[in-house]
Amino acid sequence: MTYLDYQATTPLAPEALAAMAPWLQSQHANPHSAHAPGRKAKAAVEVARDWVAGLLPEDGRVAFTSGATESLNWAIKGTTGAIVTLASEHAAVLDTVQAEAARGRGVTILPVGPGGLVDLDAARAAITPGTGLVAAMLVNNEIGVIQPIAQLAALAHEAGALMLCDAVQGYGRVPVPAECDLIALSAHKIHGPKGIGALWLRDGVKLAPLMHGGNQEDGRSGTLSPALCAGFGAAARLMAERAGEDRAHVDRLAAVAADCLNLADAGGNWAQNAPTTPASSRYAGNLNVRRPGLDVARLMSECRDIAFSAGSACASGSGRSSHVLRAIGMSEAQARSSIRIGFGRYTKEQELIDALTRIDAAARAQRIAA
Repeated sequence: MTYLDYQATTPLAPEALAAMAPWLQSQHANPHSAHAPGRKAKAAVEVARDWVAGLLPEDGRVAFTSGATESLNWAIKGTTGAIVTLASEHAAVLDTVQAEAARGRGVTILPVGPGGLVDLDAARAAITPGTGLVAAMLVNNEIGVIQPIAQLAALAHEAGALMLCDAVQGYGRVPVPAECDLIALSAHKIHGPKGIGALWLRDGVKLAPLMHGGNQEDGRSGTLSPALCAGFGAAARLMAERAGEDRAHVDRLAAVAADCLNLADAGGNWAQNAPTTPASSRYAGNLNVRRPGLDVARLMSECRDIAFSAGSACASGSGRSSHVLRAIGMSEAQARSSIRIGFGRYTKEQELIDALTRIDAAARAQRIAA
């Protein structure tokens, strides 16, 4: 199996598994207990917290959660005032915002342009006094575009609002702007374990609890897993230590992928969705492309030993085309003829070439058969 779905999840780093192993095998104490084994478990949690915090602004704290979905729900539901967000956000934001709207909270959903970027003038007009929260994704999970989070944060602060950044796809890969007030993270997107994430809160920011019953994380209740925390911490440490190496590898793979699919040819059969200028406005490890008339379900069946995506894993099986591709102005037919290729640290160059060559050949065969 060739794995090319890094936006859905990433392979677990061996170092993260090794960090988790003792806490799964023999060190089972509750980190919130006062006895010696409990204090040892708590120490492991705090080491992990420091590693996760190391890639974030200094003037805040990391609260562990069950994942980014909980973090985003907590950040949105724990604040007050009107909400401004983007049409291309993850369902964990858009669905939560809609739930808040149903409770009577004001909501504005800003459109994005063909390149996936928000119009800052439109944002300025929407983010006015009375706005309580602005929520935007740092790196889009479907098209890889990098939003101007610092500028959005400035507009939020001018209006007296908080800035929530969904940094799930960008954490450890692109700098997280220091202007954010709330930052949501997920371990399994950085080669850590599933089932754990975090919410970073700027010093002085207080949220209403999402859950009650212990307050173990100063606003978040629930017993922490030392194993999951240790795995998250080890993964975050690796993201810091390997940042340059990982970036160079991904940039090289992106160039190889563009060459395999002939994306430089404006008249070619494959076209990149939401190309941006400059290239630094996108994360290179996310490649979303379309081909006229492509039957994506058939392509995935014919290339079943290659893991790639027709869109967000969270929306798979829904029968809907990508809301992100529709938000950037693509037709239903264009959205449904698109695939997402995701690669990263553990992707080998030759396996990427072989996989894309097979995908391209299978797509071409469809056109010939038609």
